[in-house]
Amino acid sequence: MSKVEVKESPIKGKGVFATRPIATGEVVLRMDDSIVVDRDDPVLGKLIGSEPDPCDYLPDGTVILMQSPERYINHGCDPNVYTYSLGKDRFILAMRDIAVGEELLFDYAINEVGGDWLDCLCGSPNCRRRHRSDFFSLPVARQLEYLPYLGIPFVQVYRQRILELLQSETEPSATGDAEDRAPEP
Repeated sequence: MSKVEVKESPIKGKGVFATRPIATGEVVLRMDDSIVVDRDDPVLGKLIGSEPDPCDYLPDGTVILMQSPERYINHGCDPNVYTYSLGKDRFILAMRDIAVGEELLFDYAINEVGGDWLDCLCGSPNCRRRHRSDFFSLPVARQLEYLPYLGIPFVQVYRQRILELLQSETEPSATGDAEDRAPEP
C-alpha cells in the first residue's frame, strides 16, 4: 500500500497527501532521479524554467525531471517533509508525524540558493507570503532550525556560508531578524 496519493490541493493545483500515518523520520518516498535534463536536448531543455517548472536543480548543477508523486509536493512555510540524499539516492523524509489525509509540504527554500520568488498560499500562521526560494534569504532563526534538514551535497557546496551562519549565531550581536520577503512595490 502506498503511503501517499496525488489529488487536488487547497494550496495550489495538485498535491500529495498521506494515505496512512507517517512517523517522524520515516521514509515517505524514494525520489526517481532517473531522467537528467540536458539543456541542449531540444525537448527536455525546454522544461527548464517552464511554468510550472517540473525540474529539480541539484547543488552540483544537475537538473532532474521530477516524477510523480514528488513533483506535486507543494511549498509550505511550516513543512512536514524534506529531501535527504544518501549517495546518488534521494529520499523524502517526514520532519514530524503526519496524519492520514494531511498534505505533504516542502519548504522550497531548504537546499536552494538563488531560487525563484514565490507568492505563498500555504495559509500557515508563519506564512512568509512573498518570498524567495533561497536558504540564505530565510531569517537566521529559520536557517538554524533547518540546519538538520540540509542535504550533504548542499552542505558541501555552501560549507563556508553555513560556517559563517553558525559563527554569527555565537556572536552577541546576532539578531536573527533577517527578512526574506520581496520589497514592497
